[in-house]
Amino acid sequence: MTQAIPKLVTFEEFVDWLPENSSVRYELHNRNIVEKVQPVGEHEEVKGFLGIKISVEIQRLGLSYFMPNQVIVRPPEKDSGYIPDVLVLNRANLVNEKLWKKESIVSLGASIPLAIEVVSTNWRDDYYLKYAEYVRVASRREEMGILEYWIVDYAALGGRNFIGNPKQPTITVSNLVDGEYQISKYRDSDACGGKLRIISQTFPELNLTPNQIFQAAVV
Repeated sequence: MTQAIPKLVTFEEFVDWLPENSSVRYELHNRNIVEKVQPVGEHEEVKGFLGIKISVEIQRLGLSYFMPNQVIVRPPEKDSGYIPDVLVLNRANLVNEKLWKKESIVSLGASIPLAIEVVSTNWRDDYYLKYAEYVRVASRREEMGILEYWIVDYAALGGRNFIGNPKQPTITVSNLVDGEYQISKYRDSDACGGKLRIISQTFPELNLTPNQIFQAAVV
């Protein structure tokens, strides 16, 4: 039986509404319940590749981090909730998350060392909506301030103001440094065919290039 989607709901109503044991995943975008579209194979290949590489780095460094599958990220006091494609959580900060134990929901930037969205056809959500919610000035108490946020646009789907003209596959990395974000863009054409290593403040020794990530989508 399909559960009807209400028109506008609060975050609390959204959590109560979520179907149990459903194969369909939902997000809440400014009080609107949105069904997550089934991704294409290339999207999942890129997501899986990043998950493996980051998991290995977490284990190598012996960090108290882990990568969950269906955690909801709720910007503080907002009627929104998102499920990032790749999410790294800091176990040490979960004691400060009021909704973690019962509902696997996080709202504090300090709990999230890294969040990654792999761009799909609904690219506007990743570049506009989620970026605005994830990447905020951390000095303002009401805003989230995730420590590091990547937008991986392997198929060059985003707008030209984000990925250049002509469009080309781009990885946008936002690192939070002293309350402000430093934003870097990486493309396959950078540094001799994408050999320039992506700089991550969460994983400074992570050895990944744009070319390696983009090639993960090539069958």
